[in-house]
Amino acid sequence: MITTTTPTIEGHSIQQYLGIVSAESIIGANIFKDILAGFRDIAGGRSETYEKVVDEARTIAMNELIRKAESIGANAIVGIDLDFETIGAGSSMLMVLATGTAVRV
Repeated sequence: MITTTTPTIEGHSIQQYLGIVSAESIIGANIFKDILAGFRDIAGGRSETYEKVVDEARTIAMNELIRKAESIGANAIVGIDLDFETIGAGSSMLMVLATGTAVRV
């Protein structure tokens, strides 16, 4: 599966547009991650704990996006957009929304 944020794929012609696909991933940051991130916030520097949560949520959303595109016969997704939001009480959860256009090249 070819995936890209661009509207075209260099070297390939889009033969058929199959429609918009979207997928989401919502992951809660548990209390232990919050405590570890809090220490990092005080000390300064990068929070590997939260970086792993963001990466996990993005990976889940992208895998689901690909699965949905494949289920309608696509072999590529163009124009992918990833949105990251915090939701829930105290912004305790991370939501990643992935959207794109499923195509056949």
